Amino acid sequence: MASDHMEIELTDAACERVRTLLNEAGKNAIRLSLKEAGCSGLEYVFDFADEPGKDDLQVRFEGFTLLVDADDYEKALKGVRIDYQQDLLSAAFVFENPNKTGECGCGKSFTI
Repeated sequence: MASDHMEIELTDAACERVRTLLNEAGKNAIRLSLKEAGCSGLEYVFDFADEPGKDDLQVRFEGFTLLVDADDYEKALKGVRIDYQQDLLSAAFVFENPNKTGECGCGKSFTI
């Protein structure tokens, strides 16, 4: 199910990191989904993919395709902005999600 009009933004840094990870894995798509976990309820999950699942929405970025589970998109991922930040001690994808109503103290999980 294609949807190039998904309201998900990846910064240039996030796109560059995704392209690097996909090149290293020999893949051309990455799937963003949610899982129930953590002390607040939901966590973001990135998985490599060979092809879209039957319920995946797709958006193409330069050099890769982002796949998003349609239910997760409607439930909690619409409007999310993903950045990749790196400093001397750590590197991580950072999610700005207008749908979240709270998060745990460490920032790993969130509620909607």
